Amino acid sequence: MKNFCYKPIGIVHSPFRSREDIDPERNTRSRGFLNITGELEIFKKYEKGLNDISGFSHLIVLFAFHQSPGGRLFSKPPGERSVKGIFATRSPHHPNSIGLTVVKLLKRDANIIRVSGLDMVEGTPVLDIKPYTRKDRKGSIRTGYMAKWKKLGRS
Repeated sequence: MKNFCYKPIGIVHSPFRSREDIDPERNTRSRGFLNITGELEIFKKYEKGLNDISGFSHLIVLFAFHQSPGGRLFSKPPGERSVKGIFATRSPHHPNSIGLTVVKLLKRDANIIRVSGLDMVEGTPVLDIKPYTRKDRKGSIRTGYMAKWKKLGRS
């Protein structure tokens, strides 16, 4: 099987300086991540690829969990009493330390994209950006063990 090597297209500028600064349980419970603002600095050589991005309200950001040791098969999500299979979690400890998040686009200024909803640490490598579209919100979805979170105000 072929190995893949990805080159970052930019980096994140965030108020979170380390993994420990991100408290998923507190920020999810208070919906705090929605209010966290920061910037995606896209390297100049990719700036032209940002043309037309300002027409979208939200972006999907693929990034590298560069501070994660990775490689676990189980993880205990915040607020859960039991461990879950790694592929049923949003943990940074997946075998391939690739993250995905949706952010709200606030403003684009040249190669800098100002966003809210940031849940990444300072210096996180950005691997790709895609527009969030209607097709990303198809119909009803099942959220497994996370369904109870909505009732608790944590979804």
